[in-house]
Amino acid sequence: MRRKKTKRTLRRAATDKRVEKKWSERRRGGLTLLLAPTLARVSWTVHGFSTRKGGASRPGGKTGSKERVLNLGFTEWDTREAVETNRRSFLKALGAAGMTLVTLKQVHSDAIHVVSSAPAATLSGDALVTRTPGLLLAVQTADCVPILLADTRTRAIAAVHAGWRGTLARIVAKTIGRMQMEFGTRPADVAAALGPSIARCSYEVGPEVARAFAGQFAHAREWFDVPRELASGMPEGEIVSGESPNPLKWLSMMPPGHDPPPPTVQLDLIAANRWQLTDAGVLEKNISASGLCTACRTDLLFSHRREQGRTGRLLAAIGIRA
Repeated sequence: MRRKKTKRTLRRAATDKRVEKKWSERRRGGLTLLLAPTLARVSWTVHGFSTRKGGASRPGGKTGSKERVLNLGFTEWDTREAVETNRRSFLKALGAAGMTLVTLKQVHSDAIHVVSSAPAATLSGDALVTRTPGLLLAVQTADCVPILLADTRTRAIAAVHAGWRGTLARIVAKTIGRMQMEFGTRPADVAAALGPSIARCSYEVGPEVARAFAGQFAHAREWFDVPRELASGMPEGEIVSGESPNPLKWLSMMPPGHDPPPPTVQLDLIAANRWQLTDAGVLEKNISASGLCTACRTDLLFSHRREQGRTGRLLAAIGIRA
């Protein structure tokens, strides 16, 4: 007997304090998919963010493991046969079994490809754009931010992969600019969804990354914190975000300065990409983030950092119904 697909509300993680309409889970064929409210109301699209639940792969390639995971990327530890089986299951659960999956060789860049048919060879880049029905655009992640876009007026869509390098290079803003150039997209007509990614609480980077962002974005200080275990030895009120108008004062100090930077800082990739969307003209009400941290929720998601590189890949996919 055919199992009915079920949908239930997904509890938001504490990492995202914004009040938004809640995302939902769809369970079908043993898989669990996440759906964004901003895209769910765009009736001519199909979209979804995968989780690790279900699938045909053994986690980390462990032989004899009873657990099976939905690894959707061609990793060294998994077999091609298992990944291809997982991808077919994902498309079926998504309701996109008849669509053509288009992915990229992701290189942490600002390269954007506009496609009107399935490419003859794998493209290198970090964003895909189309207005062709039947194509399912997808990006792979295991901590980076997956972003799906839909122009509700011109019926153009995009899938974007944004790690810290892509975010620094303004990949999502440039994707909207490419949609404007190719299809006449108006940012106010764009619906956006930012899927699960590593959150500020778990994402430590070097101070050189903070300096690079500060050199590109006036709001960069809002996206960084110093880990609390490091903040304990620093002057009170200067470190913890929200307690000082300038929590990272060393960013604006001229060398040599008096206080050295901390060895690591925490970056909020979701906040940085959300700001780029609104700065490009996307309306705040048309943007939704899942609020799920991949590093905190390895029961549900894959995390390259938390699982020390031996993990699977999630897919974020969007397509235009034929």
